[in-house]
Amino acid sequence: MTLANTSPATPLISRHRGHPLWLAFMLHRLSGLGLALFLPAHFWLLSQALEAERMDVMLGWTANPFFTFAEFGLVFLLAVHFFGGLRLLALEFLPWSAGQKTLAAVSLAGAFLVAGAFLLNAL
Repeated sequence: MTLANTSPATPLISRHRGHPLWLAFMLHRLSGLGLALFLPAHFWLLSQALEAERMDVMLGWTANPFFTFAEFGLVFLLAVHFFGGLRLLALEFLPWSAGQKTLAAVSLAGAFLVAGAFLLNAL
């Protein structure tokens, strides 16, 4: 890449941020962050199982439709992180190909498929 092709209006550091593979990387990173933020709440809820009455109250919350869509979001984050990680492994261990954008799109489509199937099953 030559610096002669860059214009002053678009700095070199931010030009890559519109690229689909950078967006796939960012989605993978943000899904990991979302999962990391979910874990303390999940462990706190598991700690409520030590007392049956408190656990029954917590499980009563799951009848709320909000939690069904929150579960969809969690499964989507898990699927995006999983398929994005597979894409990254393919980048590391397979030869570079022109179809990397296709792999990123397939990983996102797979995540939507898994999360959508979970949501339809929950409804």
